[in-house]
Amino acid sequence: MLFTELPLLERPAAAAAAGFGAVELWWPWPASPVPEARELDALRGALEDAGTRLVGLNFYAGQLPGPDRGALSLPGAESDRFRANLDVAAGFAASVGCTALNALYGNRIAGTDPRVQDALALENLVRAARAADRVGAQVLVEALNPAESPAYPVTGSARAVGLVERVNEASGLGNARFLMDLYHLAMAGEDLAAAVSAYGPAHTGHVQLADAPGRGEPGTGALDVPDLLTRLDKAGYTGWVGLEYRPSGPSENAFGWLGRH
Repeated sequence: MLFTELPLLERPAAAAAAGFGAVELWWPWPASPVPEARELDALRGALEDAGTRLVGLNFYAGQLPGPDRGALSLPGAESDRFRANLDVAAGFAASVGCTALNALYGNRIAGTDPRVQDALALENLVRAARAADRVGAQVLVEALNPAESPAYPVTGSARAVGLVERVNEASGLGNARFLMDLYHLAMAGEDLAAAVSAYGPAHTGHVQLADAPGRGEPGTGALDVPDLLTRLDKAGYTGWVGLEYRPSGPSENAFGWLGRH
C-alpha cells in the first residue's frame, strides 16, 4: 500500500532510501498466479539490488486492491488458481529469505453453502501450510473487518486464531500463525490491548498496522499506535510489524511519525 505510486521494480529501492531494510508485498501479479520466470527474477533482482529483505508475501488472493478478499474458499477456478500459486509463491519466498506467507480466506458466495466453502478453505489452508513448510516458512491467517469486508467470514482475532488451530491440527505441522492486523481489529470493534495480551507471541506470526478510522499513517486516526507497539514488546512479541497504510501524499513523506516515537 506504500510506494504504489511507483512501478513495482522501483519500490524496493524507494523503501531502502526511506530507511527500511525489510518490506512486505501483496501478491504482485493479481491476474497471474503463475507469472513468467522473468518477472519473478526481475522482482528478486530489485529486492537484492536494494538490499531489502522480503519478510511477508501474500499467496494469490484475486484482485487486490479491488473487490476480492482472497481465493482459497472459492469453489472452481479461483481455488484452482490459488493451488497453482502455492509452490510458486513459496519458492519465490524461499529464494529471497521470506518466511511468512499470508493466505486470505475469500468472500462468501451467494447461493453457495458456507459449509462447502469452509471445508474447501480448510483443505486449501492445509495445502498452503504444507507448501510453506517445504521451504521453512509459516502460513498466516488474517482477520479482516466486517465494515469494509462484509462478505468475508473471518473477522475478529478469536475467529482467526480458532482457524489457525484447526489448520495446525489438520496439517500436523504447527506452522500456521495469526496475522494480527491492528487496523482491521480496531475497525471490527475489538479491544486491541486485550487482543495483544491474549494472542501475542503465543499465536501471532506477524503484525500489521494502520491508524483507524481512515487507514492512514499513525497520528491521522484515533489509535494510540506507540502504546500498542509498547504492549507488543511487553507481551514478548519479537516479530515484524508491517506498515500497511495509505499515505496522504508521496510515500517517502509518510514516515514522520516514526521519528516522534
